Amino acid sequence: MTDLPGKPTSASRTTLSHIMTTHDTNLLGTVHGGVIMKLVDDAAGAVAGRHSGGPAVTASMDEMVFLMPVRVGDLVHVKAQVNWTGRSSMEVGVRVLAERWNESTPAQQVGSAYLVFAAVDADGKPRPVPPVVPETERDERRYQEAQIRRTHRLARRRAIMELREKRAAEGLDD
Repeated sequence: MTDLPGKPTSASRTTLSHIMTTHDTNLLGTVHGGVIMKLVDDAAGAVAGRHSGGPAVTASMDEMVFLMPVRVGDLVHVKAQVNWTGRSSMEVGVRVLAERWNESTPAQQVGSAYLVFAAVDADGKPRPVPPVVPETERDERRYQEAQIRRTHRLARRRAIMELREKRAAEGLDD
């Protein structure tokens, strides 16, 4: 993997909070999913940069789940942490919570996502990242689940490439 010393999960964990306004709405009057996705990418990018000690770019978004609508006036909290690291890539897990800005009720989870970031140098080339060191049972579970998602991403990519090669060999190249 890498000769860099490991970093604990807590070293780069972060929360980004934002109050939703009418500028964030879609045609239904709720917060546009793209606004939430931008906040997710911003928080995950901050975590990836902190963990890797420099620039990191979004390589993919594995999954984005919207559990319930976010409304104007909601205070949204985007909580992100590194779940897994490879040689130059990191999976960042993100939880999105929302609470009414003027009420003292607990925040509810409204979404979640998994993103993969690649650490890059000044020339945009991949650079090594420190291994993440899970600190709690929850961190360890997230690490193990991230390894499963990585295996699935690689298998999916491999299967698609094989299908495309087969179709090209049959003259069915699109």
